[in-house]
Amino acid sequence: MRRRTRTTLFVAAIIIVLLGVLAWLRQKAPPEVARLLPESDGIVYINFEPLRTAMHFDQHPVKHDASYQHFIDATGFVFERDLHQAAIAIHHMQDPKGPNGPAAYSEVFAGRFDRKRVTAWLEASSKTREQYADHTIYCLPSDGRTVRIVMLGYDMVAVSNTPTAEQIHAIVDRYRTAALPFSGSSVLSDYYSQVPALSIAWGIGRISLPFWAEGGPRVFGVTLPLDADTAFIASVRYLGNLRLRVEEIAPSQAAAAATTNALQSMLGLLSAAITTVQNNPQSKDYRSLINSATVTQHGSRTVFTATVPVDLVKQLAGSSPNP
Repeated sequence: MRRRTRTTLFVAAIIIVLLGVLAWLRQKAPPEVARLLPESDGIVYINFEPLRTAMHFDQHPVKHDASYQHFIDATGFVFERDLHQAAIAIHHMQDPKGPNGPAAYSEVFAGRFDRKRVTAWLEASSKTREQYADHTIYCLPSDGRTVRIVMLGYDMVAVSNTPTAEQIHAIVDRYRTAALPFSGSSVLSDYYSQVPALSIAWGIGRISLPFWAEGGPRVFGVTLPLDADTAFIASVRYLGNLRLRVEEIAPSQAAAAATTNALQSMLGLLSAAITTVQNNPQSKDYRSLINSATVTQHGSRTVFTATVPVDLVKQLAGSSPNP
């Protein structure tokens, strides 16, 4: 009897340790909505709950276009109020001038959904349906593409507009093993550990996709010389104001130096331009943003940081700052 008791206690201790390790791993793991995403070139994640608390944009009425208002009336889902988290995978299309454009997207949204009303809207709006792994995937036509939507659970929806169903299938497959904290795409494995702690929004991966003409994007006449092999780790933390940090991982120190010089030139132009603006009510916040910006180089990495005033974000979002 005593030996059996010791064995039982030993097994119980092992189980407790394993559960503790699993809980620790889950705490260190990327958010579930991001872990569900399929393989991609880049990932963007936003946690709307702290933003909603800080900016109160859910308390300010926002004018919706007719199609989105119809969606709200049918489903009861209001972005400003009901969306909690979003993760978006960016898929580079081989032919940027093809029917799918330069990129396709796979998305996972967590929030408050009225499953009955959302399902009714999907059934009425979908052209075809597919059964996959005990889930119904609804296929909706949109601008020459097929948008696939699946309700993963009572609080989670996945969407993909990729040319094939491979990506939405991958999301469903990952959802079935979501309890495992080490699941996720190679982009998460490569870059998520470098995202600063407490970031409420971040973007990672090789996302310098062909959204711009050859040579890189142009900002205020300055071309940012981004190489096709450039990777980014961008993050936003809320510390009273929004702290923006963007890190470029260039293929060489020379490439990083070119980006650093271009960004410094751009900041100089912006600083000169903002000093001439006096009557714009946002000029004070813009000036604060530009004055807080810094660009530094560390080997093959360029780091841009800036503090974004909350009132500026509210104004850009169409909400008035609190008195």
